[in-house]
Amino acid sequence: MKKLEINIPLTSVTLKGDLVIPENAIGIVVFSHGSGSSRLSPRNRMVAELLQKQNIGTLLFDLLTLEEDEVYRNRFNIDLLTGRLIETTEWLMTYSYVKNMPIGYFGASTGAASALRAAAYFGNLIQSVVSRGGRPDLALGVLHQVTAPTLLIVGGRDVPVIEMNKIAFDELDSIKEMKIVPGATHLFEEPGKLAEVANLAVVWYKKHLIQKKEYS
Repeated sequence: MKKLEINIPLTSVTLKGDLVIPENAIGIVVFSHGSGSSRLSPRNRMVAELLQKQNIGTLLFDLLTLEEDEVYRNRFNIDLLTGRLIETTEWLMTYSYVKNMPIGYFGASTGAASALRAAAYFGNLIQSVVSRGGRPDLALGVLHQVTAPTLLIVGGRDVPVIEMNKIAFDELDSIKEMKIVPGATHLFEEPGKLAEVANLAVVWYKKHLIQKKEYS
């Protein structure tokens, strides 16, 4: 298993990332974290570790630099965050260790909006999307363009976000499912609930994160 601390060179900034590639990886999942979080998010890292054990590679990276994160409004600038995710994905597609691997997204909270917007941008190049406690409603205008099979996971006690996800679910034209985890709040902090999220994600990626065709 390769574990790499990487610098991701984008047009205007360089972002830090943690890339893990298991042997015989079936694909790689790029994480898009929520506002005020980072690549060090303990919840996303737990999900990532469970994916790695199932031969799925992971990339957790900071969508903002430390200086940018100090400007509060940047955390909710979905256009900016989507741009960062798109550029990072383009870079990943050319990175030697993962070139030609199928790519999926895992978006948490507001990060789900940037993941879905980026999936709409890339079309068939993104194989699957999972949203955890996400705000897919912040991507309503492009949801009909998402071709990747999409799984929306929401806590059963996260009532406002359930309604937001139902609205977004109706707008998706791709293969889609919505799973409500009973007894879970927004951050899935209750015992065993985050593991439920990870298990749902593993099943989804194993079904939909399939090898894309290689292009010369």
